[in-house]
Amino acid sequence: MFRTLQVLGPEHEFSIIDEKLQPLPIVDKVIKDVHGRIVNNVDLGEFSFGKELQAHVAEFKANQPFDSPEVFEEIMHNAVLRILEFLEKRYGARLLGLGMHPSLLLDKVKVWSHRDRQIYEALSRIFNLNQHGWLNIQSFQLNLPLENEFEAVRLYNALANLLPYLPAIAASSPIYESKIGDYVDNRLHFYLVNQAEIPSITGDIIPEYVSSFEEYEKTTIRQYSEDLAKVHAPRCLLNKEWLNSRGAVIRFDRKAIEIRIMDEQECVKSDVALSCFIRATLRGILQHQEEFEYLPHNVLVNNLRVVIRDGLDALVQHPKGTTARQVCRYLHRIAWENASSEEKKYLGIIKRRIEEGNLSDLILKEVTKRVLRTDLREAIFTVYSSLASSLERNRVYTL
Repeated sequence: MFRTLQVLGPEHEFSIIDEKLQPLPIVDKVIKDVHGRIVNNVDLGEFSFGKELQAHVAEFKANQPFDSPEVFEEIMHNAVLRILEFLEKRYGARLLGLGMHPSLLLDKVKVWSHRDRQIYEALSRIFNLNQHGWLNIQSFQLNLPLENEFEAVRLYNALANLLPYLPAIAASSPIYESKIGDYVDNRLHFYLVNQAEIPSITGDIIPEYVSSFEEYEKTTIRQYSEDLAKVHAPRCLLNKEWLNSRGAVIRFDRKAIEIRIMDEQECVKSDVALSCFIRATLRGILQHQEEFEYLPHNVLVNNLRVVIRDGLDALVQHPKGTTARQVCRYLHRIAWENASSEEKKYLGIIKRRIEEGNLSDLILKEVTKRVLRTDLREAIFTVYSSLASSLERNRVYTL
């Protein structure tokens, strides 16, 4: 079995908020309080705590990949609790997951102004950073380590056939600027256009099929680097693999494939469930590849676009169903048949998301119900306060 499908390397993004759920741009202050000086990331043993572009968003990263989902859950939830305790005592602050902050206003956002700021300054000269696709997005990223080129190419191409349907399960961004958005996954909607000036960086989110590392570097990294050079981008942006903004990226620097198409969830347990679903599904696809039909890239792209808009109810082109929900049921069967006993403990969470709705669906149902008794802002505050508690208690959100 691929080592790739035996270990999981998670990265979580959470907003720091006050008691009114307003974002607090204090990540640099927290890092200085913890570490003694401002750095990008602080090593806290089994996890690292670090910065993102937005000064109110913190990244929690496992320092070593996990082979056990239960250990993954325990360590990363303990990481949340450790930082939460510090935030509560020092700042009276909390943490909030999900794909977008529900009430953040772009003109109020502060960006990271310390080490590596030159990268953000360079990006700001090419792109309009004052948009939700830069300043109001939080993703759950999963790294699957690689051992060799053959495995990487197989996994990368298999992932292309899974990625379009993950947002149907993982969408958690129905509300922004205290209003209901037009998409089930508003984070991905904004993410699609955040680098429109150089479209080759994001591509179509779904990665193109490749046959080798050389082809990947030529058709992806070299292509957007050439496009950036045409607008006189500085060298700090050229030939950088981390700049690739597709839903899955080969990271040669860390010998992993990084999956970044998923909204951050409400708690670590739900992130673990997504990880188990992805790992077990890929295991099934790769072990029974002759039975799994790979779709043309343009079909996968079209399927993703409608899933971003309509979620589980999206009408898709797929041999196993006409809706994203039907395709997700099929993928869940593959996952269940190829899951370990430990992974199966988490797959029930994914099954409920498929049948009862993703977090965007659940949030909208609860907000809509509460609007009958109060105004929209108060309804949003009540629901998202409960979601912040879900992160603290590691409790899967249900209605």
